[in-house]
Amino acid sequence: MKINLSDGEWKVMNRLWEHAPRTITELVGALREETGWSKHTVITMLGRMESKGAVHYAEGARAKQYYPSIRREDAILTETESFLHKVGGFGSLVNAMVSTNALTEKDLAELSELLRQTKEESL
Repeated sequence: MKINLSDGEWKVMNRLWEHAPRTITELVGALREETGWSKHTVITMLGRMESKGAVHYAEGARAKQYYPSIRREDAILTETESFLHKVGGFGSLVNAMVSTNALTEKDLAELSELLRQTKEESL
């Protein structure tokens, strides 16, 4: 299942992927410094995310316990595919980064290693 997450939803999901379950109060505390969101904002965000199928909850003794319903890896893949579609594909992305010297030596070495490993796996 492909679920597109907004920037704010990514912030919530990252907290849940780090540690789940979390209550609304725990999420507000974990997000406060980065976002300044109120409890009501977090509740609204969780409601939208639940509708999308990104999170679910279980009734706890005193509060709802929220869990991620999607794996981080699946969300990253969906986001990557969406981004590449927007920019015209992987070739366009790499071309833009190369032509603006946006890739460091470390980036180039990592890309080269990834390509080498992929080639070896496909043989």
